[in-house]
Amino acid sequence: MEGKGAGSRAFPASRLTCINPREVKLPAKKSQRKTVGRVGLARALSKLGYCSRTQAAEVIRAGRVTLNGKVQRDPEAPVRLKTDRIAVDGRAIEAGRKIYLMVNKPRGVVTTADDEKGRSTIYSCVPEGMPWVAPIGRLDMASEGLLLLTNDSEWAARIAAPETHLDKTYHVRVRGTADETLLNALTSGTRTAEGEMLRAKSARIVRRGDRNAWLEIVLDEGKNRQIRRMLDSLGLEVLRLVRIAIGPLALGELDKGACRPLTREEKSSLDRAMSLAEGTSRTARVPTRVRTSRGANQ
Repeated sequence: MEGKGAGSRAFPASRLTCINPREVKLPAKKSQRKTVGRVGLARALSKLGYCSRTQAAEVIRAGRVTLNGKVQRDPEAPVRLKTDRIAVDGRAIEAGRKIYLMVNKPRGVVTTADDEKGRSTIYSCVPEGMPWVAPIGRLDMASEGLLLLTNDSEWAARIAAPETHLDKTYHVRVRGTADETLLNALTSGTRTAEGEMLRAKSARIVRRGDRNAWLEIVLDEGKNRQIRRMLDSLGLEVLRLVRIAIGPLALGELDKGACRPLTREEKSSLDRAMSLAEGTSRTARVPTRVRTSRGANQ
């Protein structure tokens, strides 16, 4: 054994166990222990459902926010949500009820709070007087269909997280013919002009004619304009793109431009789908522990 010195002992292979680094817990650094249970002030306002984090940062820098009675202009100032007192313009900000909405986004509407070009935003679909909510993810201006909005930032982050892998289902009308070759290309992967490989989880033909076809495409990852870029790389023009489902939640008969709260059952079904997907993702990421056994070839 290389480097073996006096008094050293060699252990039999049967007693050696490879340790999973994920199981080794190191003591937190001093700086980490100080911030346990704290979040930045801008994030705190977002988590409390007052406004978006970007809007909160602007309000804070304007000197309109007090933290424990003192004006605080630093959006990253640490806050203990359970004990610290936050006020905006002298009004105490406390956690409100959680709101979960679904909207049938019309074509031509942008998924932002404000638009410098004066275009209609998704908030034109939200009833007046509704507490602040934010869209989860985006549908580009030319796309339509199901969009979720909420003031529950943690739930929104789980819905949008790549590791959640919630299926997003779209109906897409394309100019041109559709056949099995196209479907295979979508699911096996196609390379864009920028060199990125994109693929759909599944694809099928809903109906087709001589000049165009409707496809159903399911994605389990959210990359910018993914469907349009895939079809463009295959020489097909997208005429309409409608998201009809997120996980088990279907758009159903909700009118275009309409908005309604999720039912308790709909919210629970999304939570179950996320928990299942997250559990599957964690299992896939945990490396197999390797234990040497007596007589095994090494």
